[in-house]
Amino acid sequence: MTAVRSEPAGPAGVGPGALDRLLSYRALRSIAPYLYLTPTLLLLLLLMLFPMGVVLHYATLDNVITNRNPTFVGLENFKTILLDETFRIAVGNTLYFTAMSVIFHLGLGLGFALLLNSARVNPTVRALFRVLYILPWLFTAVIIAIVWRLLLDPSGVVNAVLTGIGLIERNVEWFSSSDTAIHALTFVNIWAGYPLFMVSLLAGLQGVPGSLYEAADIDGANAFQKLRYITIPHLMPIIVSIALLDFIWTMQVFPLVWLTTGGGPVHATEMIGTYTYKLAFTRYEFSLASASAVVMLLISLVGAFFYLRYQKVHDA
Repeated sequence: MTAVRSEPAGPAGVGPGALDRLLSYRALRSIAPYLYLTPTLLLLLLLMLFPMGVVLHYATLDNVITNRNPTFVGLENFKTILLDETFRIAVGNTLYFTAMSVIFHLGLGLGFALLLNSARVNPTVRALFRVLYILPWLFTAVIIAIVWRLLLDPSGVVNAVLTGIGLIERNVEWFSSSDTAIHALTFVNIWAGYPLFMVSLLAGLQGVPGSLYEAADIDGANAFQKLRYITIPHLMPIIVSIALLDFIWTMQVFPLVWLTTGGGPVHATEMIGTYTYKLAFTRYEFSLASASAVVMLLISLVGAFFYLRYQKVHDA
């Protein structure tokens, strides 16, 4: 009589076939999230990481594209642009443009958010103000550039108003003068960008508990003290986050600058973005343009580093 060989049972009496299916199911469950992320990761690799790698590679070569056989030059392209006076002017203009934009975006955004959140303002008036204050956010960079070029034209509305009320004696060429161009451009960017802060801070204000203000009223606190000790601390996470993001975005502003001044006059409004564009598509020095783009990336990464670090500390 032949002995029948029995297969060992799996855990809790589960047979070997069922055990294999169970393990396969668990393995599939463990890798399922990565499978869902695969399309996004591939797009990220294709549209961001790969181009960044190409630019980094180009920055280390003798002029690519126009040179059939480019040679490796190491950091020579970075040395060239760092010694270029125009590049240093562009960096200074970019930092001024970015810093002033972020500061005034925050100031105007907070001021308008407090106004729209105030119970002392009639609800109908608040609704009207919301429409007016959000308008700059609805326009594209092209429309903003065209509108403000018309408004700030020497014979435009702004000069007419300022001359009429006696603030200036003669028409000012806002975008054509090296003394006023960078300030006029910064003003236009401030006007175009403050609604992001206003909307974000308004949402934050509506989340501040009203009981805190009632307790402050009982303690005799004035409006400034309530703003300093209650409102600002509650808004600080939003303020820091949106300010760091605005720094990164403003560093890379190109359409508005290009369509209003083109970096002129005489490099008065030259930004890293316009400087890089001219190197690539006017002078066809693509390796130098790549090196300039890498420098702008590194400056932006500083803001990104502090943003991620703040988010990590705040979430903890």
